[in-house]
Amino acid sequence: MKNYLFVLYVAFPLVFWAQSETKQFVLFDEEFTYTKADADNSSPSKSHYYVTGDKLNPDIPKDWTTPVDYRNGTVHIRLEVLEKPPGKEPTKWTLCYIPNKGQGNGYGCTSTDLFLDEGIYEKDVSMTEFWENEAIIWAEGIKQMDLVIKDDSGGQGHAHKRADHEKFFPTKVRITMVQVAKGATYNPSLLPAFSAGGH
Repeated sequence: MKNYLFVLYVAFPLVFWAQSETKQFVLFDEEFTYTKADADNSSPSKSHYYVTGDKLNPDIPKDWTTPVDYRNGTVHIRLEVLEKPPGKEPTKWTLCYIPNKGQGNGYGCTSTDLFLDEGIYEKDVSMTEFWENEAIIWAEGIKQMDLVIKDDSGGQGHAHKRADHEKFFPTKVRITMVQVAKGATYNPSLLPAFSAGGH
């Protein structure tokens, strides 16, 4: 009987820990320098930085709706601006989910807030409230993320088109997106330690 109680005592915290771990996952954590040449030469679309392959977390669920509902949860966006040209030009990164299977427009995008300076910027966004989120068939999963550097003029404000592009390039950022399940709260303690200049 004592052994049985000991197993329960030891196992329960492990079960609780495992359940808490499934409430969120890191979609990607990417640090990169981005130049005007990078923006001009990115393909198929300019001003894009593509997060594909091993840049994505290999443990991304194939189905974002079950057994854990990430589709109706939130995404925690952490932007660390490590280097930015002087001048405080309003800048943002649009963050687009590219699904394995889409409908209508075929993809959906959220974004960072506008920022003027180097520093850390964090926000939580509902997965049901960003642009074209319903164009993604979430049960089929995500195959890549497209990150797009823009000014403050709206959806077509790609930074490479600006005559004063030197206000945007070169830049160095670290962008981390953490998917949080429906009903759960973002828990930063489950992430690796953040430090300026490295993973």
